[in-house]
Formats: sequence, structure tokens, C-alpha cells
Amino acid sequence: MERTLNLIFKEKIIAIIRGIERDAILDMALAIKKGGISCLEIALDHSTAGSVRNAYELITLLKKEFGEELCVGAGTVLSEEEVWQCARAGAAYIISPNTNCAVIRKTKQLGLVSMPGAFTPSEVVMAYEAGADIVKLFPAGILGIEYIKSVRSPLKHIAMSAVGNVTPENCTDFLNAGCCCVGVGSNLADRKVIACGDFEKITSNAREYVRNIRENAL
Repeated sequence: MERTLNLIFKEKIIAIIRGIERDAILDMALAIKKGGISCLEIALDHSTAGSVRNAYELITLLKKEFGEELCVGAGTVLSEEEVWQCARAGAAYIISPNTNCAVIRKTKQLGLVSMPGAFTPSEVVMAYEAGADIVKLFPAGILGIEYIKSVRSPLKHIAMSAVGNVTPENCTDFLNAGCCCVGVGSNLADRKVIACGDFEKITSNAREYVRNIRENAL
């Protein structure tokens, strides 16, 4: 758990992979890795039971293929059962869009890094007191930089991330506002780009995020 947290704090960026089929996942993960991002979140799709199971299988596949070269976590985790299944698949961290204390406690019981989502200061504190390692401010793009600065001001002791409409251009704004890391999804890997098999574009996008963070994050 400590190694995972240290890596997240060091790299300051997590790539969010959502709705990707098995035949593209390895190429996509490799493209992101080539771009300098080693933390990947496989988001659970709750539209069908099969989609959720597919996410577990993708986590297992990535762990088998890349081992310690990638730090793989699970996203959109909504229940204790899903926490257990993600841990069983090999996830190192559990991310949610909401604050669910039972999910947080289960995550910590299993020795994984907990990153629940929050929108208000009350939710941030609730998540932290339940054991969250990092609280995900979501959706960050709607909340805005000034809101995040205001929340951070009295709650500096709580590690927070920013997720939601984080672009290469604004990613360092969130970091410099006090967030310890950012999560990026469609702005990194658009589904149209994936469908075309343009993995070089994904690598290029990843490199742009990494370059901006290295050059401009305080």
C-alpha cells in the first residue's frame, strides 16, 4: 500500500480506462506506459453484470502481462463485494465516484489504497475519517479551481485528487491548487482514437500530460 501511494504522489497522474474491450486493452496500456504514465484505473461499467466481470478480467490480464511495470487499480467501485473482487483480480487501489464508508473500510481491511469521491467539504471529511488515503474531488472541472482552493484551505491535512475534465492544459492548475494527483480519461484516450487503433496518439497525449506536470507543477 505504501509503495502504491508513493508512486501516485510521485507521478501525480492516473489514467482512467473505461469501456475498453479485451482485444485492445494491452495495446492501450502499453501506449499509456510508453507515454510515461504507469498508474492505470480500470473503471467498472455497471450497465450489465457481464461488463463488471469484464473489468475484473482486464485487471487480471494487465497484472499478468505487465506485473510491477504498471500500478493497476479499479474505478467506479460501488460495493464491498466489488472491492473484494477487484482485490482478488489484483487491483492495488480502489476508486469510487462517491463516499461510501463501507467500501472505504473494506478497501482498508484488504490492505489497498482507498480513493473515494466527494463533492462537498462534509463528504471529504467523512471519507477521510472512514479511512480514505486520498479523497477524489469529482467532478473537478465543474467544481473549478477556486472551489478546490477554498476546500483545500481548511482541509490541507487531507490528500485530495482532481478528476473530471482534466486536460493537459489545466492539469497543473489542479495540482498547484493543492491536489496531490489528477485522474484523466477521455481527454487522454478518446474512444474514436481507440477505435481507429491510433495508439501513437494516446502515447503522445500521455507524454503531453507528463511533460506539463514535470515542467509546471510546483
